Amino acid sequence: MARKGRTASGGRRLLWRAAGALLLLAMIAGAWGWWHLRHWTPERSIYPLQGVEIGVDDGEVSWKSLKAIGADFAYIDASASAFARDPAFVDNFDAAKAAGMQVGALHRYDPCQPAGTQAANFVTTVPRDAKLLPPAVELDMLADNCPVKVSDARVESELMTFLNQVETHAGKPVILKVTPAFQSRYTIAHKLDRNLWLVQDRFEPGYAGRPWTMWTANHSLANEVAQGGLRWVVVLP
Repeated sequence: MARKGRTASGGRRLLWRAAGALLLLAMIAGAWGWWHLRHWTPERSIYPLQGVEIGVDDGEVSWKSLKAIGADFAYIDASASAFARDPAFVDNFDAAKAAGMQVGALHRYDPCQPAGTQAANFVTTVPRDAKLLPPAVELDMLADNCPVKVSDARVESELMTFLNQVETHAGKPVILKVTPAFQSRYTIAHKLDRNLWLVQDRFEPGYAGRPWTMWTANHSLANEVAQGGLRWVVVLP
């Protein structure tokens, strides 16, 4: 009986050791996967034009360093909703242009606020300049929690009003940065004939149901310029 007990005890120890080894391997694989994702960018041979989206949360930016690591262009957060403006916009805008980068401005659209007021916020923040990239409109916020109920039809009609006013100011069509949540709620990519900017880490996005023009391929790219993470964007060739 003692021999059987020792055998059973030894078997349990082997099982525990095997389980521990598997757990260690899983932790190593997970850590490597996390590191790889944080440092990954799409192949330059496939997507030769790559850049960043920059806002106040990114802190002070070394634009020369950004250009040195391969950022060909930058979209800079300019305004949001009816009255909010990115306090770093002017400095980032001027510094990016001085570094020789192509520059565009982005507005975060709020379906709870009037289109006209939001358009006024954007056009008074962003200068009229034919050399700028097409203005980008981030569609992420839903109307489900608006103080006053906003129907889906109203969201679409107000958005069109906003786009028309911004495009009149810019002299070119906007690009729609549509998140999965907004697309799932409003299927806006099928209703508006504008170029799309989609968001999905690591894997090419297909949630819009039609081809995209720009893709945020890594929303938190770690590198020597910004260890906190950069929003790295590529353009479809």
